[in-house]
Amino acid sequence: MQRRCCIRLIRPIGVVMPRHPSSAAHRVGTRLAALATTCFITGALTFAAVAKPLLELSKPVPITIKAQPITTFSRSGEPGSTFGKLTWRGGLVLSADNEKFGGYSGLVLSADGQDLMAISDAGGWLKARLQYSSDRPVGLSDAIIGSLMGSDGKPLRRRRDLDAEELALVSGTLSGGEALVSFENFNRIVRYAVTDAGLGRPLEVLPPPPGLRRFSKDGMEAMTVLKGGPNKGRLVAFAENARDDGRHTGWIWVRGSAKPLQVISRDGFSLTAAASLDDGTLILLERRFTFLDGVRMRLRRIEAADVKPGAVLDGEVLIEADMSDEIDNMEGLAVHTAPNGETVLTLISDDNFNTVIQRTLLLQFTLRERPQS
Repeated sequence: MQRRCCIRLIRPIGVVMPRHPSSAAHRVGTRLAALATTCFITGALTFAAVAKPLLELSKPVPITIKAQPITTFSRSGEPGSTFGKLTWRGGLVLSADNEKFGGYSGLVLSADGQDLMAISDAGGWLKARLQYSSDRPVGLSDAIIGSLMGSDGKPLRRRRDLDAEELALVSGTLSGGEALVSFENFNRIVRYAVTDAGLGRPLEVLPPPPGLRRFSKDGMEAMTVLKGGPNKGRLVAFAENARDDGRHTGWIWVRGSAKPLQVISRDGFSLTAAASLDDGTLILLERRFTFLDGVRMRLRRIEAADVKPGAVLDGEVLIEADMSDEIDNMEGLAVHTAPNGETVLTLISDDNFNTVIQRTLLLQFTLRERPQS
């Protein structure tokens, strides 16, 4: 557990570069800063790792969250708002004067994008209202945090039980419904009640899918419920890292039974989150870290008709970003439809509770419509 903590802290590095005009020198400077920071962290963590806090909140508590706007996605200050097949809406750097804030690895937004829920890999959750101004996110209000509960009605305490990685709304809304939470280390999927007061008691633990025992720290990292298409209402989940065959193990639940499928791994990226468009199209969030390039982020789109038992999935790249852009350790992904009909993708980063070198970012993009054939 200690070793994994160190590794996860090293992977995502949020180096803030000066905003100079785009140039080769700036890009080289970004990479050198990433490398230098990585070397510093590697040495520092030899002596001390940032430990995740134990939340142990018997009931939800209010929290004030500060939000610093991110006006441009490119750190170089390049003009324009189009990145790949996405259009930049805006972003926030989130912080709070509370050690229990952070580590967010799973994200769900309400159908209108106004309500937000995130889960933390320290065994907690956050619920808040997302505030907008002219379609740009500007802050969070009415925020509360709480602990994930065990079957005994008490907060989870054992480290092996706490590592929640993904969140998916199964039924109802964030004011009243049910959600699934996937966990690593002690791999499992747990169904929770959702109320106005947040995530409530656990209702059941789903039977483990076939082959899950082969995984330990990289189990069901990405998970979502498909909203439409031939698999409407079905759950899909994927392992974080590819196996020796270069494919990510995944499952789709058909009539309550988990059936295997796979995703082709590309360019050494890991899967960190999944979300569904209204038509059942699958969006995958991916992350990669190397000592030379630092952290990278990518989104892939997989057609709804392709998602089926036994399938080997690949997909179109929507965006690929690196440390010349405003990214960090992006781990959570949610999709909603804006009042004007636009499809909005929202991402959140896991700061590993290491606020010295990482940030909790909330980023929003609009998915540009595909041209009609």
